[in-house]
Order: sequence, then C-alpha cells, then structure tokens
Amino acid sequence: MARDTSRPSIKDEDVYEALREKGNSKEKAARIANAQANEDQAPSKKGGRASPYEEWTKEELYERAQELEIDGRSGMDKAQLIAALRG
Repeated sequence: MARDTSRPSIKDEDVYEALREKGNSKEKAARIANAQANEDQAPSKKGGRASPYEEWTKEELYERAQELEIDGRSGMDKAQLIAALRG
C-alpha cells in the first residue's frame, strides 16, 4: 500500500485529529502528536512556567528585550521594559 504523502507521518492519530479539529496546522498537529507518542519526550499542554516579569530584575528584562530586538530599550525603566515585552 502506498504511503499518503499529502500529510506528515503521524504516530498518534487521535491526538492529531483532535488538534486539527481545534484549528492547528497539519505540521503543528503532527509535531505535537508525534512528540506525545514518543516516550523520550514529554510535551505539556501548556508552555513553560516562567516567573512574571515583575519578579525579573531590570537587567534580566533588558537582556530579554535585547534578544527580541526591542527598539529604545536602553532608555526604558523596569515598568517600560515590562510593557514593551508584553506588547
């Protein structure tokens, strides 16, 4: 039987179909379904649990703003950095 090349290889069809019904792209649904089927990976339903920006130091906020190439970051205070990172 020929392999269906119209979509990526799927290891967990139920998860894939549920994700597609929620509106995820074929590629994203396949990545998540395959990761959940792989015992070596443990993807969660939600992202990481970073502490709120208010708990970060101004230096940490500045470094994150630098990573995201936020313009004007050098003249921002902590509250402005938080607003820019959230915006």
